[in-house]
Amino acid sequence: MGLKLTFHGAAGCVTGFCARLDTGSASLLIDCGMFQGSKTLKALNYDPLPFEAADIDAVLLTHAHIDHSGLLPKLMKAGYEGPIYATAGTRDLCAVMLPDAGGIQESEVRHLNRRNQRRGRPPVEPIYTARDAVRTLELFERVKLSEPTPIVPGVSATYWEAGHILGSASIELRVETPEGPVTLLFSGDLGPGGRDYSPDPEGPQGVDHLIVESTYGDRRRAMIDPATRRRILAEELTAAHAAGGPLLIPAFAVERSQELLADILTIMADGQAPEADIFLDSPLAIEATEVFRHRGWNRATGVNPFEGLYARDRLKFLRAPGESDALERLSGWHIILAGSGMCDAGRVRKHLKRLLWRQQATVLLAGYQAVGTLGRFLQDGAQRVRIQGDDVRVQARIRSLDIYSGHADADALVGWVKARQPVRGGIFLAHGEPEALQGLQERLVAAGVDAASLNIPALDQAFELRGTAISRDANVAPRLPAQAVASLDWHNERAALLLELDTLLEGARSDAARTAILKRARAAMEEIEATHHPARRLRRSGSR
Repeated sequence: MGLKLTFHGAAGCVTGFCARLDTGSASLLIDCGMFQGSKTLKALNYDPLPFEAADIDAVLLTHAHIDHSGLLPKLMKAGYEGPIYATAGTRDLCAVMLPDAGGIQESEVRHLNRRNQRRGRPPVEPIYTARDAVRTLELFERVKLSEPTPIVPGVSATYWEAGHILGSASIELRVETPEGPVTLLFSGDLGPGGRDYSPDPEGPQGVDHLIVESTYGDRRRAMIDPATRRRILAEELTAAHAAGGPLLIPAFAVERSQELLADILTIMADGQAPEADIFLDSPLAIEATEVFRHRGWNRATGVNPFEGLYARDRLKFLRAPGESDALERLSGWHIILAGSGMCDAGRVRKHLKRLLWRQQATVLLAGYQAVGTLGRFLQDGAQRVRIQGDDVRVQARIRSLDIYSGHADADALVGWVKARQPVRGGIFLAHGEPEALQGLQERLVAAGVDAASLNIPALDQAFELRGTAISRDANVAPRLPAQAVASLDWHNERAALLLELDTLLEGARSDAARTAILKRARAAMEEIEATHHPARRLRRSGSR
């Protein structure tokens, strides 16, 4: 029997990465991430795991981001008791990120259950709690970069610098089989290289199978030096100041918040932008900042650029909810960094709710925005959005910066793959939306990679690996069809329709025109109901 590789997440999308490798004598997980994006995709987080947790022998974690680590407590709750191998930096970040994720779920479920009670719906349970996350941390075992680590009999792992965030790694697995050793390299998320805040990605040369992320597989970014990066950010700060209101940055709590703070403080100290009070409104980002101050030393530059990040006159850490609420009383020029980076959870949503309709305010998106997230709608120019059940008109300045990405662009991904050659078997493209996956595939072929070696897995798709030979397992049913993984769902369409109807009603010339619009909408609904639910229509007609 050969090896079996199954993609349970980040297949056709960029979140929820989870790959399972069955060797015949052991079953291993590489990452166990949480899905983000549309409600249909996020619903997978609540569904049963697509495997028996107790059958997993070990977990190998590439890095701490929630889309790679976020379902580890769920795995533990479902019966997993084995080790979770990770670097020291990843373990320290998970120690703050996973309990925070559990706390957010508890809070959101409390709000949801209050709404469900009013609507007569049954209560729901959080995926896991903060206490579950703390218990999961007891399973972590530390590994060192570039040193082979025994995982289970016949399997060893070597972690390589990925250059994505603090502690991130690519993982090389060496599996002993009756036909000889087979090596697989999982890229994890790869950094772009050439940055002052993180080292360049590395990796071994010559593997049997390669699994590579494709987040930016269809786009190219200009390489910029730190001075140029700060100049571009300074221009955004100056423009936001000129607009007359506050600047809100929905920031990823880990790495992005710390990099932005370090640059903003440097910019203001150098007089490149107007000084302002800076509020870090994210308990998670505050705790992560302490990890960066402790472990943020960059091997390439020989310095820790995050040592100076501590609360002082201009930089203020807001831990308590009351401190966050107090920002509502501020006016004029100030800067708020709040999670989450895709605007889908956390404190940033209440700030968006009160600032988006103000023309003087600026919202600066400084990271990747997945399909179906509020951040993606804002980035795509939505004029109205729904936040916590309320319609909000977008009049604030919406700006995007692509200079802080922790992901390699298309050229860097192709360069990293070429540096791993020869790849004797298959190359699997994961962690990308369809356009990015297709774009990277085309670029790799143009760079001389054999097209027959390239594979784009679907969700829950399995592959049999016999040495360097690959065959697809046709007996696995996906939890979602491919078109539902990286596209808007009916929840998004409903929200868009309600916003469009409200806009149409507001723009009508008179109350009579509004009444006519509603009558036509109701007639259309009744026609649809007659087609799809004739019995329900008859009952409703008889009750009038």
